[in-house]
Amino acid sequence: MKRIGVLTSGGDAPGMNAAVRAVVRTARHRGIEVMGIMRGYHGMIHNEVELMGARSVSNIIQHGGTIIKSARSKEFRNKSGRAKAIRTLREHGIDGLVLIGGDGTFTGAIKLLKEWDGKAVGVPGTIDNDLYGTDFTLGFDTAVNTALESIDKIRDTADAHERTFLVEVMGRQAGFIALEAAVAGGAEMALIPETRTTVKQVADRLARDKELGKTSSIIVVAEGDEQGGVVDIARQLRQQFQMDTRICVLGHIQRGGAPTAADRLLGSRLGAFAVELLCKGKSGVMAGEVNHKPIAVPFEHAIKRTKPIDKDLLRIADILAT
Repeated sequence: MKRIGVLTSGGDAPGMNAAVRAVVRTARHRGIEVMGIMRGYHGMIHNEVELMGARSVSNIIQHGGTIIKSARSKEFRNKSGRAKAIRTLREHGIDGLVLIGGDGTFTGAIKLLKEWDGKAVGVPGTIDNDLYGTDFTLGFDTAVNTALESIDKIRDTADAHERTFLVEVMGRQAGFIALEAAVAGGAEMALIPETRTTVKQVADRLARDKELGKTSSIIVVAEGDEQGGVVDIARQLRQQFQMDTRICVLGHIQRGGAPTAADRLLGSRLGAFAVELLCKGKSGVMAGEVNHKPIAVPFEHAIKRTKPIDKDLLRIADILAT
């Protein structure tokens, strides 16, 4: 392998720059050239490619976002769009790819590998932590800490005014951020997609907590919770149970900011491991980590198998919230 490409695709995640840096410097160490593909698959289609050297990735490990930008590409979903992307890869002599992203990125890679004669390895970059086969994904730890910082500040106001706050965090199909932020932030409840919690159960819990002497409460809600999000939950609590609540939607603030040490280390390890997998001839796999050991996971497993929520943490969350 003489030249590889690296791209970031889908939603940005803190730690992506650490992974890009690791890919470039590990490849250069092995005598392999690296081409940065700007704006993910969109840039691959439109020939937005540039040579990257060791100095191209200086002073980036501490920054959020991604220096090679990210985008979503509807055009890549069509065979004609992928044909343009393949022409770009062949024009630049790229015979291997490191793809940093989530399920959409890996789904695109599966289709690409059926039509292109190169190799591709993925690095899990998504704050939702919802990819099977790796304990953590890039950006998750930073997102939890960002949410936690906000919850701590909201707790001060909730306590001062003796109010209940519903705090919505990211997690369209997974409640990993909500659960960990709730436990670490001392929240009374975590509403997540993996478990069913009715609005009546929320109201009953708040009423019980009030009887126990609690004067304020924090409920963390994953955006994908089946109850419809904090706005709808607050409306139901007000209309059906005459409970007044305040809402706070953290939104995209969770994506940005300097990555934590954990995300910088994870990005560095997985970026380097992805290059090593390519050099061994591996393809169609995600570079993951389980129990601090690197592992190669087929793309199909990473995106199609369901990553289980930590049931023990769910149990502890309920105990500690009493």
